Amino acid sequence: MFEKSRGDISSNKHLPAAQKALLIPASQGYFADRSVSCDPMDIPPKSAIKLPKPTASLREKIKFLRGNSLLVFSWPIAALILAILAWAILFERLDAEKKEVENDALTDASTIARSHAVYVKRTMDSIDQTLLLLQMQWESSNGKMRLETFKERGLFPDAEPFTASIVDRNGFRRTSTFGERARKSDPNVSDRSYFLAQIAATSDFLYVGLPTIGRTTGNPVIQYSRRLQDKNNNFEGVVLVAVKTDFFTANYDSLNLGVRGFLGVVGIDGLLRAARTGDTVYGPKSNPLPAAAQFRHASGSTFGGSTLLDGGTSFGDKRNRYVGWQFVEGYPVIAIAGLDQEEVLAPYWKSRQASIRNAAGTTLALLLFTFIAMALSVRLAWRKYQLDLVKATYRKATEGGSEGFYIARPIRNEAGEIMDFQAIDCNERGAAFFRLRRKEFIGQMTSSLYDQGVVQALRGMLTKAMETGRYEGELALPVDPRGHERFVQFKAVRSDGDLAVTLRDITHEKQHLRNLEQRSNEDLLTGLPNRSWVNTFLPDAVARAVSCNGMLAVLFIDLDGFKEVNDRLGHAAGDDILRNAGRRLKEAVRPHDNVARLGGDEFIVILEEIRQESDAAHVAERVLHAFKEIFRVRQGVASIGTSIGISIFPNDAKDAGALLQNADIAMYAVKTRGKHYYQFFNPAFYDALQSRMKRESDLRYAIENDQFIMYYQARLDMATGRTSSMEALVRWMHPSEGLIEPREFIPLAEETGLILELGELVIDKVCAQIGQWMRDGGPMVPVSINVSSRQFNEADIPKMLFDALAKHAIDASLVEVELTESAVMGNIEDVSDAINVIHGLGIKLLVDDFGTGYSSLSKLQRLDFDILKVDKSFTEQLGKGKHEQVFFSAIITMAHALGMRVVAEGVEKKEQLDILRELLCDEIQGFYISHPLAPTQAQSGLCQGLPKNMVAVQ
Repeated sequence: MFEKSRGDISSNKHLPAAQKALLIPASQGYFADRSVSCDPMDIPPKSAIKLPKPTASLREKIKFLRGNSLLVFSWPIAALILAILAWAILFERLDAEKKEVENDALTDASTIARSHAVYVKRTMDSIDQTLLLLQMQWESSNGKMRLETFKERGLFPDAEPFTASIVDRNGFRRTSTFGERARKSDPNVSDRSYFLAQIAATSDFLYVGLPTIGRTTGNPVIQYSRRLQDKNNNFEGVVLVAVKTDFFTANYDSLNLGVRGFLGVVGIDGLLRAARTGDTVYGPKSNPLPAAAQFRHASGSTFGGSTLLDGGTSFGDKRNRYVGWQFVEGYPVIAIAGLDQEEVLAPYWKSRQASIRNAAGTTLALLLFTFIAMALSVRLAWRKYQLDLVKATYRKATEGGSEGFYIARPIRNEAGEIMDFQAIDCNERGAAFFRLRRKEFIGQMTSSLYDQGVVQALRGMLTKAMETGRYEGELALPVDPRGHERFVQFKAVRSDGDLAVTLRDITHEKQHLRNLEQRSNEDLLTGLPNRSWVNTFLPDAVARAVSCNGMLAVLFIDLDGFKEVNDRLGHAAGDDILRNAGRRLKEAVRPHDNVARLGGDEFIVILEEIRQESDAAHVAERVLHAFKEIFRVRQGVASIGTSIGISIFPNDAKDAGALLQNADIAMYAVKTRGKHYYQFFNPAFYDALQSRMKRESDLRYAIENDQFIMYYQARLDMATGRTSSMEALVRWMHPSEGLIEPREFIPLAEETGLILELGELVIDKVCAQIGQWMRDGGPMVPVSINVSSRQFNEADIPKMLFDALAKHAIDASLVEVELTESAVMGNIEDVSDAINVIHGLGIKLLVDDFGTGYSSLSKLQRLDFDILKVDKSFTEQLGKGKHEQVFFSAIITMAHALGMRVVAEGVEKKEQLDILRELLCDEIQGFYISHPLAPTQAQSGLCQGLPKNMVAVQ
């Protein structure tokens, strides 16, 4: 806690020998010898001052503690008060949360009870309507109606919870939905309550019985009856409907009631009719609600309520529940719903325990912080105490040298606040910094030296030095008469209530550093700040945002399509576009925003002092709009878009590196979702990027180690019914994930350029398989190979095909090449040349997935394609309407007119096959014909014709 006096405080190793020998008595003032110059930050020799003893005495420490007792004990007292207050607030909040949870539970129970009452009412309405209907039909049929017939016609299926019977005046069943079974098992019901109640009645009414075990079914049921009577209102029997008790609680929803909730129906006589707890449905012999009798006084069509019932006296399972009840309108029953207290409060107790644990941890941290703060405070006070003793023993002033020096004394008001500073002594060099002589400078107030801006900066430095004991910084002075900027290095040390100030001219050093920084921080092509500048500026911007509790945004911008334009028009055009892009970005952002170029076609915009995320979105939209206009350069025109990733401080990152990285990740997310837009950072993007990088690494390894196998799907000729060709389809046999479909890795291969190596591998594997089939001596048909757009435009496909044919000694007529429409959207002359070379080898060309791109039939005819494969999205629409069929027919007609055969992809139904036969489609392909097969299976199916339900078109 206490620090020993440091002997090196008086070190003189930086002083010249002449100055080390100089002793200046305190009575001679601040400047005794103006011919000697020294840094006032240095300390005179030990022989010139009297230092405290290296080890403080016990008496000295006791004296120090007495003078700083408030400092020692204020920390623990404040911490204790804060801890007590925090715990009190915590428990008050926890109690309030519990009350809120319980009130919500009571409200929920009441709501569920009302919903249950509606359900019970609908159920009982349905039961009563059934009774009335059966009563009417029995009476209108003069007793000839047979319920057995109803059941035979499906009106009372076995799965229904309802059963019905007609009982005559003597208690014998006349007819029942159970037929003979009911009459044998329970022939006479004259002793049953529902029968006796109707005999005793003088008029018809709805009787609602108690739960009982049905004699016929053996199931728990509630029996409902109405009176049958003749024209003179004499008793003729009863119509009976028995309903399973679990039907009245079938609406139990564990999402609302939990696994131990309660749902039931109680009569206003206080007797339980139906009950369910979780998955348990109670029968007549069990009583899960002993407290049912307390609901017998309920009355009124809108009566309802909620309360907490003690499980010890109210429920058979002894569990407390929040219970809501509601009188069922029009019927003498009450719907009851209960939420288990333990389940309701479980999240609360878990949250409470977590809050208490966190509070305990925070309290321990507070105690540790208090101890550390108290120790540091005492340590700092002790060092200040020692420094005060040392400062009183030596002087810090000298004259001469290249550095300016002066003594500033604070001027205070009556309240003791510093209002200004007065120069009480200086050397000539020190006065010259203020364009004054020494005699003129002594006595001057700081406020009168320069204009207000410099005065405020200088006064701020002097004030900080008074507060902290020492301050160092740089000060920009007004321009000199020749218009040159001036900078000084400022040092101030407090001594005996005054400040010893040293000034050193660093103008040349500052200008040199500025030139170096400008060269190192500026992009030579665009004139914008570069990555080095960003690495310096962005952390400072984050620090400024932290200090003012503000927000800032980083927009990571990538030019869409720049690489293609750069390759097409040349690097000189690319440089012009980058310069123009920089100008457009500067014009699109706000005046105080910063635009920088990171390198290549990547730019960054730093937005400071934003209030909300939408501010960044507005800037991003202006950038998108700025790039809608095409770029015009000497070499031609180009359309360049932007993909923008946005990262917000402090929401998305806490430091500059993470902020820039997250903006980059968000930009990549835009790239993968279609480009030409902006996207705010989402943590899920990082996971997606990591997953993509892992997949890319696996794919690269798979290509290097040939983890791919080929499947073959047949195309059938509609005229002959035989296989006309097969399409080669690649599959990735992943060592841990198994067989991976092309849609899972082909887009990634396209994006990363791995499609070039993969495509070459596929061509070689297919040609090798054709060669193997030829050697096996079986029937042969051509095999088509898919070539992607990037592969066709960036690789030498004709050479690959030529080399593979020669390597495996196969005939070119056994190979076909499938190209998508997008693959041939480039320069028509270049595309035509490549296609002519492929044709020259004797290889047929197919247009794959026709209809999904932007090509036209006439363009395809100019490129001399042989076969047109219509995309499966059009095949799927066949049979759904006439317009789709007409459209497909038009494609076939135009293709035939241009000399191309037509293949319908994705045929999966016989209906589609029949329509295609009528439309004179040449070939078909799809799961209805054949799934993709392994090489051995594909070869064995070459001789097979159409499925049995297909007939070849003659």
